[in-house]
Formats: sequence, C-alpha cells, structure tokens
Amino acid sequence: MTKIDLITGMLGAGKTTFLHRYAQHFIGKGQRIAILVNDFGAVNVDMLLLKDLACENCELAMVAACNDPFCHRRRFKTQLINLGMQHFDRVLLEPSGIFDMDEFFDTLHDSPLDRWFEIGSILTIVDAEAADNLPPQLDYLFASEAACAGKLVLSKLSRITETPEQAAARVLAHLNRALEAVQCDRRFTAAQVLAKEWDALTPEELDALSESSYRASSYVKQFQPDEYAAGVHYFLHVAIPRAALEPLLHEIMHGGACGEITRLKGSLPDGAGGWLRVNMTKEKLTLEPAADQQAVLIVIGEAPDYAEIDSRLRAANTDPAYTSI
Repeated sequence: MTKIDLITGMLGAGKTTFLHRYAQHFIGKGQRIAILVNDFGAVNVDMLLLKDLACENCELAMVAACNDPFCHRRRFKTQLINLGMQHFDRVLLEPSGIFDMDEFFDTLHDSPLDRWFEIGSILTIVDAEAADNLPPQLDYLFASEAACAGKLVLSKLSRITETPEQAAARVLAHLNRALEAVQCDRRFTAAQVLAKEWDALTPEELDALSESSYRASSYVKQFQPDEYAAGVHYFLHVAIPRAALEPLLHEIMHGGACGEITRLKGSLPDGAGGWLRVNMTKEKLTLEPAADQQAVLIVIGEAPDYAEIDSRLRAANTDPAYTSI
C-alpha cells in the first residue's frame, strides 16, 4: 500500500516550505513520491513554489478550484485514485489552511482508496509567531487540524526571541486550551513537538517525522469550512517598483481602508530580473528571493474591500496586462 502523509496547518503557517524540505528527504532516498496540493484557490501559488521538485521520482498534482464543496471532494478523490493507480512509495498531501479533517479520513475510507492507501503521518505545522488569542473560528481550526496529528512542527523559530523550548511550551498551552474548548480529550506534551530549524533537521529526524503516525481523536465540530468569513481574491500581472512595494503592502494590510485582511501571498517581479515570494500576515512581512514565478498577489481576508485594493494596485502597477479576478 502507498503511505499518505497529511501536512496540516493554518494560513501562513509554513506548510509549503516544510513540504519542500520533507519531500527532498524522500527524493534523496530514491523513493517515488507524489505531492498533492488540495486547495480551493483559482491560482495555486503553492504549486508554483514546489515546481522545482518535479522529477522522475516526484510527481506534482493539484485539486483544481471548485466553488461547490461536493464537487471539490469529488475532484480530490479523483486525484487520489489517479495517484493510487501509480503505486508511489508515498503521497504527501498539503490541504488548504481552512480544511475539514473529515474530508481526509472519509475520502480514504472510500473504495478503492481504502485498498490502496494507508495513513503514514499527520504533521501539523504551527507558526511560532502566531498570536495566542485567536478568534473563536481560528482557535477551532487550530484545534481541529492538530487533534489527530502525530507531531507538531514549529515554524519561524528564527524570528522569535524565545528559546525553542519556551516557544514549544507556549504553543502547547494554547493548543491544549483550544482542544479543551472543542471537548477533545487529547492533550499534547513536549514529546509531540519538534522545535528545530528545518534546514538543520537530520535524515534521522526526518525519518522519525515520517513515522509519527496519527491519533484517532474526536471533538465537537463547531464550524464548517464554508462558514469561515475569509474570502480570496487574485490580482494577476502585478509589477510594483521595488521601492514602493513594501509600503504599499503595509498600506493594504494595516491601513484600514482596504478592509480586514488576514494574509497577502504570492510572487512578484523584483524589478531587477528576479522574483520575490510575498508572505504577509498582521504580524510579519516576508519578501524572499524566489525562482521564476507567475506574477500574482493573493488577498485573503474576512471583509476585504477589493475595489479599494484594486485602485491602489492599479495606481502603482507597471504591467499593462494587470487584471483582477
């Protein structure tokens, strides 16, 4: 049977970055793997960030966008059937940051997937910078996506002033409160947390992650994915002069006139022939060099004013092909 690992985590936690490192480990061992990115987005930037992994031993696949959740689940199952018929050693699944765990378990119990796949590990990526006082919907999302995890993997440790041990203790306290709020009996301990820079992970530590397995945990479902207020909008062919880019992103995120924004992500030209990967939350803006990408800025928020964002981007944009979808 093919093992399937699920990499969960909230929006901006760092799932794709971790997945890239995790997949490299299996490719280096000569295993045949597939990566399935299961998202609701019309433009899948995460897939673009993984494209350098594509090789004889690594196939990339995605679930195309679909507004109907039932349609989306059918497409998810179809992709798994396609991958299951190819008998990979392992499939690595990265879902959307807003994900109902029942979709994963229910789909794998369907025939013929139940004969082709076995769950390997469920790993939950947790942003060490994330606030401890999240809104109820996000607290529920945090608890539900972590409840069955074999391991919590902390991200962005280099950006915090705490020690890894202090960060792990804070994350555990937050998660265990969230689990109690959804009436889940499970409680995490330090033994279920990996707090180490990913570039420094040894092959033995990555093997241990792949053997973390999962826990069958129950909890009271408080929200459905379609009940989350977050909306997603795409701005294509965005080309902003480098000197104006950072102030403009801060204006969109924090200025107030553009509505309540949760996250900005995408890839943009840097004006010097290269590309920048954009990842911004309320707490942090990251602009990192990236390989050749599609010029797109994705805005995720609870109540964005897309017309206002569009007007600001148009005023600064230098690409005549710019469009908003």
